[in-house]
Order: sequence, then C-alpha cells, then structure tokens
Amino acid sequence: MSESENFGHQHPLVFNEKQSNQSEEAYCSRCGEEVSLSAPSFSCVECGFHLHKKCGEAPSEINHPFHRNHPLLLLQYPPYAQGVHCICNFCSKTCKAFIYHCSCGLDFHITCALFTYNIAQKNFEELQHVALEDPLVSTGNDGEELERFQCFGCWEPLQSSTYFSLDCGFHLHKKCAELPLKINHMCHRKHPLVLQFDTERFSCNICQKTQQRGFVYCCLPCNVAFHIGCMSSLPIVEDKSHQHPFTLFWRQAPFICDACGTEGNYVAYICTTCNIIVHKKCISLPRIIKSRWHHHHIFHTYFLHDEDFKDGDCIICHDGVNAEQGSYYCSDCKIIAHVNCATQDETWYYIVSPENEDGKSVALLPGESIDSITCVIERNEAGEATKIKHFKHMHELMLSEKIAEYDQCCEGCMLPISASFYYCLECDFFLHKACAELPKMKHVWFHYCQQSVLILTSGCIFRCHLCDHLSNGFAYKCNECDDHVCLRCVTLTPDTLTSQGHQHPLLFYVEVKEKCCGCGEDIDGAGYFCKGCNFALCRICVRLPTTTRHKSDEHVLALTYKDDHDYSKCHYCDICEEKRDSNDWFYHCAICDTSAHKSCVLESYQYIKLGSIYTEGDHPHPLTFVNKIYYYPKCIECGEPCQDLALECVTSGCNYIVHWRCIAPYDLGWQFHFPRQT
Repeated sequence: MSESENFGHQHPLVFNEKQSNQSEEAYCSRCGEEVSLSAPSFSCVECGFHLHKKCGEAPSEINHPFHRNHPLLLLQYPPYAQGVHCICNFCSKTCKAFIYHCSCGLDFHITCALFTYNIAQKNFEELQHVALEDPLVSTGNDGEELERFQCFGCWEPLQSSTYFSLDCGFHLHKKCAELPLKINHMCHRKHPLVLQFDTERFSCNICQKTQQRGFVYCCLPCNVAFHIGCMSSLPIVEDKSHQHPFTLFWRQAPFICDACGTEGNYVAYICTTCNIIVHKKCISLPRIIKSRWHHHHIFHTYFLHDEDFKDGDCIICHDGVNAEQGSYYCSDCKIIAHVNCATQDETWYYIVSPENEDGKSVALLPGESIDSITCVIERNEAGEATKIKHFKHMHELMLSEKIAEYDQCCEGCMLPISASFYYCLECDFFLHKACAELPKMKHVWFHYCQQSVLILTSGCIFRCHLCDHLSNGFAYKCNECDDHVCLRCVTLTPDTLTSQGHQHPLLFYVEVKEKCCGCGEDIDGAGYFCKGCNFALCRICVRLPTTTRHKSDEHVLALTYKDDHDYSKCHYCDICEEKRDSNDWFYHCAICDTSAHKSCVLESYQYIKLGSIYTEGDHPHPLTFVNKIYYYPKCIECGEPCQDLALECVTSGCNYIVHWRCIAPYDLGWQFHFPRQT
C-alpha cells in the first residue's frame, strides 16, 4: 500500500490495490456505492472513509461531449437551498453529495457522469466494471422483467439486444453506446447532427413527441432534434388503419399533414394511391374512437364537404376546423373535432374496433339509456306518465305540475322541489320529474374510467368525486373504481351551457385563464367560457343550485347574479355578518330582503337529508340525521353542543346524540348503507 493525497479528507489516505482482508462493508464517500473487496480504492487509516479509485481521481471539471454548452463542475453539495437534494438527469435518482453540476441546471452523480463520458469517448476499456449482458444468455432477468426496462438512449425494450447495466438501475443498449457522436443525415442537410443529452426537452421534429430524458441527435444552431429511433425509420410502413402502405419521404420541406391538419417538416410518409402526405405518428391514427366529448363514436376522415357538418368549430377547443384536412367526425350529429384535440389525452378516448363501429355491440352508449321508470301505470292525453312505480321507491308516485307549498327536497338531487315532480301518497318521498327520468346506467363524460358504465344507486352516504359534497341522495356509482357522482354534477355536459347569470351560451374549455364571474376567484383549469364577451364560470359556480333553503330563513333563497343596491351597507351577509363583494353572486330572499354568501348558505352538509335513518355504528338503536336549531344538547363523544349536523336516537327515552363529524370516518369518504325513512 502506498500513501496518496487525501482528496480533501482531514486524514491521510492509502491506496488499496486489493482488499481481500477487509471484513466489514465499506461505501464510497463520494458516490455512495459499496466499495468492492477486490476493486482498487483509497481508504483512511484512522476512520471509515473510503473512495473508489475512479471517484477519488474524478476531475474537478468535465467538458462533456454530450453536453457542449457548458462544462460540468464537481461540487461536494448541490448548489441549492440547504437540505434540498437534486435529481440526477441520467438515472433520475437523488443526488445528495458530490455531483457534477452545470450552470444550466444539469446534475449528475459521479458514476453517471463518468460512465456517459467514457461512452462518448468510446473508452470501453474503462467500463469493464459495468455489466454487459446478453438477453439470450442472461440468467439474471427473465423475459417478462426485461420488458419493463427500456434503453436510456432509444427508449426501446432491452430484450432486442445486448446492453450495459449499472447498479443504479440504468440500462443502455450496446448499439446505442456505440452510436457515432456526429452524423450527416438526409433529414437535416445544413449542419451535422450531434448526439446530446436531451436537457432542453426537445420535441422530435419527426414524431413530434417529447421525452423526459435520454439521447437525441440535434443541431443546436437550428434548434432541431431527432430521437434515435426516428432516425432509422422504416422506408415502407403498413398499418391496419389505412388500406395502402405509406412510403418514407426524406425531405426538409414544410407540408400540411392530411391526417391531422397540422404542419410537418423534415420527414413525411406518402400514400401515392390516395395522394396523401402524413406525419409518421399519423400513420397509425385510430379510425374510430369513443371520445368523452361526444356520446357517439367519431370517425377519422381526410376531408368533409360543407353540407356534412352544422358548425365548423371543434367540439373540444371551439376553434375552427379546416374540413379539407383530417378531422374526427360524427355523421349522425354532424359535429367535428381536430385530430390533435380528440387524441390529446389518452384518458379522453378509447379505440373502437371495426366490428363495433355501428355501436350495436357496445353494451351501452351515452346516447342510449335504459329508462329508470320501471313501470308506467297511467298516462295523460299527451302521453306523459302521471303515475309510475319507480325502481328506487316501494310505493307508487304521482305527477304534480305545481311546486310544493311546504319544505321538501328531491330525494334524487337533494335540491328544493321545483318545476314538475313526482310525489308519494303514502310517505314523504318527492322526486323531480327530470331526476325520475334519468337512466339506470349512464356513461359520465368526465369520469376517467371511460369504458365503464355508471349505475344509479341510492341508500348510502357518499362523497361526490367531482364537487366533493357529501350527500345521501341518488348517485351514479362506478363499479370499477367505486367513485360516486351526484345527480347535480352528472347533468353537466361538455356541450353548450346556458346560465341565468349570463345572456350568451357558455362553452366548456379544458384550460381557462380568467376570473370566475360568479365567485371572483381565478380559474386555473377547466371551466365554462363565453367567447363573445369573456364571461367565465368555474365548475363550482356552474353547478350552484338556483334555489335552496337555509335554517336562517323560512323562505326559499334564490341565487342572485347582480346586487342592485348602491348603498354599501347593504353589501353584507345576513348569516356571517361579514362584508360581501357586490360583484359576486349571492343568495337572496325577496320576502325578507336578506342576502348571504353562497358559502354561508351552502353548508358542508347541505345535501344530507334530515330525518334519514342511519343504522351503522356502535349504538344499538337506529339514529336519524338532525340539525339542532333551537337547543343544543351536548355531543356524547366530544361534549360540545350539537350545533351542526348530528345523529339523534329515535328510540323514546334514549337521549343519545352525537356529531356526525365525531363518528364519520376519516375524510368522510366511506360509504354507509342505510334504509330511508319512508
């Protein structure tokens, strides 16, 4: 053993060519990996400090061929706030100390920086410590496991060829490690293309996709980049979505893709039979899809005539679609959508096989329904059902044309009875006509289980996964994920919406960057928007009930969109007695001339029906939901007065009462089945 410099350590270090006599595990103080018993290393004679030879001799600065903009500097700690670690841009694992850092934000472990440097310099003799495995003879990974691993360079599975493998979980095909550092290619004739880290998150000019990391061939002066796999595109491609083969056309020339209607460059595929030119990615566009934005199947078409559609605006982004270029189209409804809008998000659609293209073999489409009225007993002269037997109630229901004169809410949507409704002659059961006519099964367009059918259910307390309100009304339940959607939310559609608070129709947009005209809050995401006058509503304000009740007023409160009072002292909430913004929507009682914030009126348990029976829990008797107004007995659990939603024992002589929040499960998200009081 010979003495060596201490590499910044306070004690002298000695160089160990072999450590066969070492008994305890040792780890490198720079890269954190285990120091092998046989590998050359440096060790401290006074403490447990060890360094791999390669880590100890790592240069303080590297001019990396895969990152030519700036040098990589070796730092002991990440140059960020204290305690903040960084992520290695190569292996995506945490870097805690001793990293190679670039001023543009690139960070590498020592091991990853040296490995890739040797790859770039073709110093393969320096990589003898790295495992070089052949999938055909390797016993360490079976085929199924290899399918999960991808090459860092080309992002293809490892199964196809021999690959390098680091202990940190990094893998690189041998063929990708041997790629030339600089090439001349037909797709870009002006400059040579250089193999680089994709630190700029370039979008490939051939496939238009962006990878999170990896290698790309790029021309930095022209700001163009190409994925490794795209550089070796097949000259002829056949796909079942088109009846003829496509031929590769290497030519740097702008073109408009006939399949999606957007511009392309550098490479195209041509069908000479159909006289069309398309992007590489558009060769395999699905011919038929079921989109969440429309209730029928929509078909890909290369062009349409003016008489084929009603409105030339895309049903998703609401901008115009050039009918002479590719689009998705429904011939029944004569609607149209941009190809890139319809396929923008994989959760927005699913591919329909050709044998199901007429929709007959699909279990249930949103345009189809099974009537929830299981038995119509009587009809009037106009054919309207006046007496029914609803499948969610034990007694017959009668149709009434007038609004109820007493305090009742609909058992379905839990909103005050209004408009036409059904009522039970034997018990206090009321159901809006619109709620009674909802289908038993329904596709809900915003639900992420796109191919699932939601089933109408009742008799449970649930939390709507869209509006987050608790309710014990009717709900649509997904049998795949168990999510519930309340009837107030399920009626929302991506189609044109009308609101009493605005004179023009509103359109649904995935991204809205405006202030909500209902609550004044910023909308940073999906919402409804009027193209004509920049009027916007968030998804909460769109669903606000037009009428509701509150314990502070004996009358029905109406949603009001404008405060006509000029006197500032009128702009106060009569519930919380705090100031109101006169520009925000509020609830108002015209009889009492009282006004209140929306949030004060719509309490946390607004949609829990008082008087419903609850039989879960440890109490031996049935409990009923109550909201104490006139006196406040103490909760049996917390001892505080029951001023909020509570459960009270219905058995005479039992004074048990408990806050709902005291016995509800964490996040109030579990479902509890209970019989209704009918």
